[in-house]
Formats: sequence, structure tokens, C-alpha cells
Amino acid sequence: MTCLTSAAETERTWFDAEAEAAELNRLYDQNSAAGVLHAALKRFGDRFAVVSSFGAESAALLHIVSLVNTALPVIFLDTGKLFGDTKRYRDQLIKHLGLTNVQTLRPDPQDIATSDPKGVLWTSDTDQCCFNRKVLPLKRALAGYDAWASGRKRFHGNERASLKQFDHSDGRVKVNPLAYWTGDIVQTYLDEHNLPKHPLVAEGFASIGCMPCTDPVGESEDARSGRWAGRSKSECGIHLSLTQNISKLNKQNSQIRPLRTGDTS
Repeated sequence: MTCLTSAAETERTWFDAEAEAAELNRLYDQNSAAGVLHAALKRFGDRFAVVSSFGAESAALLHIVSLVNTALPVIFLDTGKLFGDTKRYRDQLIKHLGLTNVQTLRPDPQDIATSDPKGVLWTSDTDQCCFNRKVLPLKRALAGYDAWASGRKRFHGNERASLKQFDHSDGRVKVNPLAYWTGDIVQTYLDEHNLPKHPLVAEGFASIGCMPCTDPVGESEDARSGRWAGRSKSECGIHLSLTQNISKLNKQNSQIRPLRTGDTS
């Protein structure tokens, strides 16, 4: 198990996330998923966390996390729109893997009361809905971290097709331990380690997010085609920079006073 270093050991007055990511790729590119996590923990200590949706493929990365350090912070965003199956699956995996530091975050009630009091914003503005329920809560949660990992993979396509194991956004290093894994590798890993599968996978859900914006997919369809089906949207926003998110919202709401990054604290 890798030990977490103290915050003081990893604290810095100036942090160049782009340079950090470049150096980590130089040192550890093509390393194993566990090797990438070990490298991140060595570099960032307790200023490093994992963000997980506890979705269709999540058990693979979370199993590797459990082998590296069961106390590693794992952030789970409960948007208020998730499938009940997802939250039950979260609880099942926590127990199965022995994870001891899973942190469930929820949107600020005031943000929701102001922008989505009836809970139907997703029907008219999915970007604003994701911004309120995912982007803002995660931004606040990551305030004490210099780096965070997720289960993004190149085979997901679109913006993810050229992923490296380390990249950067909003002044933080983003760690992608499974960047080079294929769908077959994921399934083989889940089977070999007899990991519990999300119950909705058996119903044809290949990528699982919020209930209103997630649909099952056919065997020949892309794994993420069931997310925001029929829309041009392909990312919920947490994997876009804050500037990119605000730019999208301002374009869609051009008659409203433009948002600025200072409005999101």
C-alpha cells in the first residue's frame, strides 16, 4: 500500500500543472494503471484524489485504487438525478473493495433552488443542469487538491480519443490511469477479478450517468452514445475547463449577463 504524505509535504506556493503533467508523462507514460496511481501519490500525496461515477466501468479503476491505498479519497457526485441502482452499487463496491474514504458530494441547495427549483432544467438546458449539479460541486471539492484521477479512456472517443495518462486543466493535473485500456481489456479485468457489475449493464446501459440523460445502447453502438442521446453534447462538463464551461453557457444564454470565473466560487 502506498502511504499518503502530509499536505505540508506537497504544499507549494506556485504550481505549473501543465509542466507537471508533461514531466509525469515523460517519466511514466505507458506505465500500468497501478504504476500511474503510485506515481501520482508519490508526487502529490494527500493533495491527490480519485473522482468516480460508480458507473458501468468504474469497478476496474476502483479495484486498482483498493490495491494501492484503500484510504485514497474517492469523490462521488450525487447530482440528485442519479439512478437508485447507482447509489446502491456505490455502497456495494465500497464494501466489496474495502474503500474507507469515499466522499459523497451534492449540489449546493441554493444553486438548485435558484436555477432549477422544479428539477426539470435538464429538459431545456443540459449544460446548465450539469454545471449546477456536477461542475460547481466538483470545483469546490477539489479546492484542496493539486491532482485528480478518473476512469476516462481513449476508446470512449470524441474529446477522449487522444488522452494521455497525465494532462491538465484549471491549474490541476488530471490523471487517467486507464487511458490506453480498450473496452475488451476493461471487461476482461472485471471478469478476471470477479468484480460486481452495475445492475443496469445487464439492461443495455454501457455508460451510466444521470437518469434523465442516460439510455441503453445497442450492441453495435458506441458505449457513450446513450448519454444525452439525440444531442450534440458528449461530456457532462467536469472534464472541460471552467473557461470552456462558462463559454458554452454564455453562448447559449447570450441575453443574460455573461458568467465569469469569479461567479463560480
